[in-house]
Amino acid sequence: MSDDKTTQNSPQTVLSVQDLCTSFRTDDGLINAVKNVSFELAAGEFVGLVGESGCGKSVTSKSIMRLLPDHITEYSGAIEFGGTNLLELPEKGMQEIRGNRIAMIFQEPMTALNPVFTIGWQLNEALLYHTKLGKAERRDRAIELLKMVEIPLPEQRYDEYPHQLSGGMRQRVLIAIALACEPELLIADEPTTALDVTIQAQILKLMRDLQEKTNTAILLITHDLGVVAQTCSRVVVMYAGQVVEQASSSDLFHRPRHPYSKALLESIPRSGKKKKGQRLATIPGLVPTLQMMPSGCRFADRCDYKQDRCVDEQPEIGLTEERLVRCHFPVGSAEASEA
Repeated sequence: MSDDKTTQNSPQTVLSVQDLCTSFRTDDGLINAVKNVSFELAAGEFVGLVGESGCGKSVTSKSIMRLLPDHITEYSGAIEFGGTNLLELPEKGMQEIRGNRIAMIFQEPMTALNPVFTIGWQLNEALLYHTKLGKAERRDRAIELLKMVEIPLPEQRYDEYPHQLSGGMRQRVLIAIALACEPELLIADEPTTALDVTIQAQILKLMRDLQEKTNTAILLITHDLGVVAQTCSRVVVMYAGQVVEQASSSDLFHRPRHPYSKALLESIPRSGKKKKGQRLATIPGLVPTLQMMPSGCRFADRCDYKQDRCVDEQPEIGLTEERLVRCHFPVGSAEASEA
C-alpha cells in the first residue's frame, strides 16, 4: 500500500510524488535508497521533509530534480508536475524545467556558487537560459532580485565575487537565483545549516515572506524540527528511505503518532525542562544500512513500543486520526500502551 493519494487531482496541487522508489546500481547489486515515498504540495504551501541524516531526504529531492547520475540510478513510481511525469521526461525537457519552474536552494552556498564568477554573472545565467530579456533588462532584474532578498548595496554586490560576501548574504544570493524565473516550486535543502542562529532566523523569515508574496510552493528539507516549527504548515517525516508519518505541523508537534516522530521531538533541547546534570534525550542505535534493511519495521530495533509483529512484518502506511502513519502500534493506541 502506498501513501495517501486522495488529493492528487486537486487543481491546486503543484507536485504529486507517488510511490517513488529510487535505487542505485552498485557492485553488490541494486540498492534501494528511497521506497514508496508519496506526498503532495499545493500552491503556496510550505511543507517540511524531515529526518536524520541518511534517511533519504536529499535523495528524494534530487530525484524530483532528476539530479542523480543517470548511469547508476533507477526510478519507479511517478513525480507529477504540471500534468507531466518528470521521471518520463527526456533530459532536454528537464533542463527547461530546472531553474525555471522548479528551483533548488542547496545546502552549502560557498560550494553552490561558482567562486570564479561574479554574483551578477551567476544571476544572469538563469535569466539568459530561461527568459528572453536583453542584457540591460537582465541586469535590472538581477539587481531587483538582490533587493528582494534584502541584500544591501545590490548594485555593488552585483559585481562582487562569492568570497566577498558573508555566509548569510551568499545564502540570500542562492535564494535570489532560485527565484529568478518565478518558479512554481522551490526546494530548499538544509538552507540554514551552516548559518548562525540570528542569520538562520533572517533567512527563514525571508523565505516565508517570499512564499506569501509569490505563492510559490516550498519543500523544506531539514533535520531541524525547530526550523520546521517556525515555517511549515505540514510535515513529512522520513526514516530509512520511507515516509513514516505525515501530519499538520500542529498535530505532529502536539501529538506525534509514530514512535520515531515522538523520539525526534523528545530529542529537541528545551530550556528549563531538564534538571541540572540530567542527560539530553537521544534515540538509541543507528539507522539501518541500505544493504541490510530489516524485513520488518525499519525502526523496530530502536523503538520503545516494539512487539513481535514489528520484527516479522513491515507496516503499511495508513490513515490514523487524519494523518498518515506507518506503524503497527501508533503512539497512543491501546496496543502501544500494552508494549
